[in-house]
This record gives sequence, C-alpha cells and structure tokens, in this order.
Amino acid sequence: MDNILEIKNLTKIYKGFTLDNINFNLSKGYIMGLIGPNGAGKSTTIKLIMNLIKKSSGSVKVFGLENIKYEKQIKQRIGFVYDENYFYEDLTTVSMKNIISRFYKDWDNRLFDKYMDKFALPKKKKIKQLSKGMKMKYSLAIALSHNAEFIIMDEPTSGLDPVFRSEMLDILYSIIQDENKSILFSTHITTDLEKIADYITFLNSGKIVFSDTKDSILENYRIVKGDKELLNNNIKDKFIGIRENSFGFEALTTNSEEVKNFFRDRVVIERASLDDIMVYTVKGE
Repeated sequence: MDNILEIKNLTKIYKGFTLDNINFNLSKGYIMGLIGPNGAGKSTTIKLIMNLIKKSSGSVKVFGLENIKYEKQIKQRIGFVYDENYFYEDLTTVSMKNIISRFYKDWDNRLFDKYMDKFALPKKKKIKQLSKGMKMKYSLAIALSHNAEFIIMDEPTSGLDPVFRSEMLDILYSIIQDENKSILFSTHITTDLEKIADYITFLNSGKIVFSDTKDSILENYRIVKGDKELLNNNIKDKFIGIRENSFGFEALTTNSEEVKNFFRDRVVIERASLDDIMVYTVKGE
C-alpha cells in the first residue's frame, strides 16, 4: 500500500506543551480525520507536515520524500486549506487567483473556472464580500486547481452552517474518488468525519490515543448505561471514562464482552459515536 504521508516519532517541544513522539501513516486514496479537543496538537501536527514550524525531532515524509529537503517539490503537489482567511481582502477572487497561480507549475485555469462554477462563486466580488462558507469553498477551489494529490485541511467546517458543511463533505467525497488523491482533515466536529473518513487519528494532550480505521474504532468502543449502585471498584478499571448523575452512570469501554458478563442484563450497552469516544477519553484522563 502506497503511503502519501508517513510520520515517525514526530516531536515538537514548546514551553507548556509537547507534541510527543507521534506516529501515523496515510495511504493513497483515503480520507483521514485528525480529531482531538482544542490544544491537543492537531494544528501543530499540520504545521509540522507543511514545514511552517521547526520540529524538535522525528521525521515527516510526503509522497515518500523528506518534507524539509524536498519542500518545494512536495508543496507543488499539496492543496492546503486553512480555517482562517489568508487572502488579500481587497482583491477580487480572480485577481487573487492570478497572483497564486504563478507559484504552481501545474496550475490549470480551466479547472479553476470549473470549480468556481461548481461552487457558485462570484468572479468579480472582492474576497471581503464573501461569507465564511464561500471563502472556504474559494480556498478549496484554489487548492484543487493545480491538480493537488494531497489535500490538507485545518478545521475546514468550523463556523459553517450544516448545509455548507454537508456540501463541503460531498465535495471532499468526490475528490477521493480519484484513488491517487488523499485528504487529511483536522476537526473537532466528529459527526462530519463519521460520514466520510476512512481513518481516524485521535490526539489528546500531544499524544496519539489511536490511529486506525473508522470502522474498527466504532466497532471496538461501547457506551454502558446503568444504575449507580452497580458501580464498584472491580469493574471501574474496565471503563475509560465514567459519567455519574442522580439517575445512574454512563461509561465508555473497549471491554464490552467482560462488562456484559459481569452485569448480565442489568445494564444497556450501545455503540459509541466518535464524539462519545473523544469526550469520555478526555474526561477520563
């Protein structure tokens, strides 16, 4: 399986935060969601991949190439979509495109026009006149117009309404039909990833909790619900995180068979969502 991205023992040390020795790979033709609470290290990881900040140790390879030594070649083949707007606000969408296009040897104006039409984006409006959703779609049009093989997106759907978010996910899904392309998509809106991601990498406090296929993650985790008096120390260590209220308890586990054998029919066991997994893991630290 060809890896488009390989991260080995990647570390970045800041005062008060360390991205701690992380490892994960992304193969061609897949979408990976990078999840975690704010401050988990998602944006730091993306900046390190893009060589926007200096790593403390470890290695990043993109397209099999070391990301610092071959930075220019790699960036010709990457489409990068920020959550913030980094365009000149007073330029029209076409004027801004004319500046950016000079940096890419594979820039394709016909492709740009196609995406501008597809996303219903105006060519004569200034960037400051676009809504947040339109700016995000414009960023994506720019990213796709030089035939990028690897799309990296940092919180692309945050602050967008559900209709725009759904539209954005459809666009990403259509991109991935080309099996040579891959997408790395960082977000804290996990419901978006449940719809389109193939792999999930979960970062918490600078460490990787897991990096696996979405299906196996959702298969392994379960929510257990029952009366409070059922909880005792013999079973608590089978849970990753527990929430108690006046009605009872809810807990996250990857040991659902053991829990079922212990409680029999006195508890309800349900599938966990990515949101549940993230919340209970962070709270259960």
